[in-house]
Amino acid sequence: MTDDTSRTLKAGWTGRYYEDFEVGDVYKHPYGRTVTETDDVWFTNVTMNLNPMHFNEAYAAETEFGERLVNGTFVIALAVGMSVIDVSANATANLGYDDVRHHAPVFHGDTIFAESEVLEKRESNSREHVGLVTTALRAYNQDDELVLSLERTPMVLKRAYADPTPEQPPGWPEGIGTQPEDLE
Repeated sequence: MTDDTSRTLKAGWTGRYYEDFEVGDVYKHPYGRTVTETDDVWFTNVTMNLNPMHFNEAYAAETEFGERLVNGTFVIALAVGMSVIDVSANATANLGYDDVRHHAPVFHGDTIFAESEVLEKRESNSREHVGLVTTALRAYNQDDELVLSLERTPMVLKRAYADPTPEQPPGWPEGIGTQPEDLE
């Protein structure tokens, strides 16, 4: 246990706000993620995707790929999820996903990496507290092969309408965890 007088609440990463985005910026999202067989089978079952290419090894062995493919919608969900830390942690809604392309198959054991490039940003016409940010999201495997690309447009909160503090960062209800009076 440390002496309370040496403890201080420090702000962590709170994500980007509308004003932080600049057209042409590229964010390489932290951490790659290795796709497991469990990920694919679970996601395929949960979404009721009945294509045997995802869950029937004997069937898939007879195809041009020679093995099961990872469900493409899992790859989309994974890449979008990886981008949230940089693009939409402060989004109030996602307005759309466009130009979705699967460029290469993903197999069990592949490690996926994702990056986003800011294509466009504009003020919202109907909501003064947000702006719209369109990004190109690209996902690669461990061999630097592009496996997925898409564009997405979230409504991102403007900084003036957010008030994160070390005591109450985004997503924390008031009064939870260590408070300034706990450190006095």
